[in-house]
Amino acid sequence: MEAHLDAQNYRVHVGKSQQSFFQWIGQNRHRIDCLVLEPEANFSELLENLQLRDILLPTLILETGDLVATEEPSLPDSSSTAGSYHKAIVCIHNTDWAQLEHYIHQAINQFLKLPHNHPPDLAEIPSLEDTRHFLLSLQQQRLSEKLRERLGYLGVYYKRNSDSFLRNLPAQERAQLLEKLRLDYRAIILSYFDKDSTKDNLLNQKIDSFVNTAFLADVSVSQIVEIHMELMDSFSKQLKLEGRNEEILLDYRLTLIDVIAHLCEMYRRSIPREM
Repeated sequence: MEAHLDAQNYRVHVGKSQQSFFQWIGQNRHRIDCLVLEPEANFSELLENLQLRDILLPTLILETGDLVATEEPSLPDSSSTAGSYHKAIVCIHNTDWAQLEHYIHQAINQFLKLPHNHPPDLAEIPSLEDTRHFLLSLQQQRLSEKLRERLGYLGVYYKRNSDSFLRNLPAQERAQLLEKLRLDYRAIILSYFDKDSTKDNLLNQKIDSFVNTAFLADVSVSQIVEIHMELMDSFSKQLKLEGRNEEILLDYRLTLIDVIAHLCEMYRRSIPREM
């Protein structure tokens, strides 16, 4: 397994028995990114014990039988209890070692998307299910924070929803998002060359906010360039009406470069290698 994972990002622990496995996992449950399990005769018992101990983690099951891996998470035929553990288990065939890191990312991605809220009309008194929902939410939060701390913005990347991408939004919502980006970018432009050093932190916050919005909406660099050019054209017309030299606008190319550099760095640090 180690041969197929980046040693800088992963540390692998192999359980020799269920007893040693549960002893180690109990001591390190908050340090584990993903479980990689191989079905055996006592596999159902292992999953049941994970559930009984409230150990909820991203899980990848490595099938040894005749199974074709798919892009959607599936449950192993060898265990009827896999679905009761949680619904984001990813199952692959043992011939897919070369794509192991990709499927680990997929398992983590699916786990972070698991709903941890249940309908309000269910039992109002605390229950075992309530506890599991709470622990799931807590584990998702810890995992996301750990990924962000260790791998930059990878945790944020996992939380991106393609339904919120600019290209997938309804026309009205797309127009609203573009208008927000224009206004935010205009605010950055107007304060970019402010000589008041006390406002540097505020400018950085504006840039971070703009880049985060663009990143989560999967806005392209070309779209940001278009927003910049539209704004510069508007400023140019205003300067001409006032009889002022428009060459000053050339300096704002630095703003565009700065914003694009922030966005590109966010993508570079966040997107898994296989993607």
